[in-house]
Amino acid sequence: PMLSTTDLGLSISTLVTMLGIFWFNVREISFNACLSQMFFIQLFTVMESSVLLAMAFDHFVAITNPLRYTSVLTDLKIAQIGVAIITRLTITLIPMVLLLNRLSYHMLHHFYCFHPDVMKLSCTDTRINSAVGMTALITTAGVDSVFIVLSYILIIKTVLSIASPEERKKAFSTCISHIGAVAVFYIPLISLSFVHRFGKQAPPYLHTLIASAYLPISPVM
Repeated sequence: PMLSTTDLGLSISTLVTMLGIFWFNVREISFNACLSQMFFIQLFTVMESSVLLAMAFDHFVAITNPLRYTSVLTDLKIAQIGVAIITRLTITLIPMVLLLNRLSYHMLHHFYCFHPDVMKLSCTDTRINSAVGMTALITTAGVDSVFIVLSYILIIKTVLSIASPEERKKAFSTCISHIGAVAVFYIPLISLSFVHRFGKQAPPYLHTLIASAYLPISPVM
């Protein structure tokens, strides 16, 4: 349910401006509306990354310590994970949003307000914003992806130690959908962030294609 909620939130965050462009040819957005949209995109992005990490931990415990699953993932532990997610959201998002208030802008390349795109088209110095944005990306999606990879390394190690091929197949099959969700989410997100920050010579249509692959195609998939 949490993953579906975050995907729905990501889709709705971009749906208004996308439909405005295609249906009514509305190609302008106010600064406050852009800031709000960017906030909700970043909010649901960090939430989805956190949920995918929590799911990886859930799979790790279920496969490596099945008999201790209920004692490890108690209601208290789940509540603590939820508090940690909200705390991290607050710490990473508030500085990004507040720092954008001091900038002035030209037009955007995408049909939604994405933080690197907003900074790229600013008329003023964005070095602080860029540093804060990169720090937020590394400490959220970057850290989460590393821990997800580590959890699956340990899961694979545990599964390969199982004697029965049928049990190995069953264990791997429980992880397939989660691995697919991780790939669909992280690959477009990381690609879009790197293209914005390091692909300055890339043609504009490449930015648009990757942005469309990230939102709304990624949450829909």
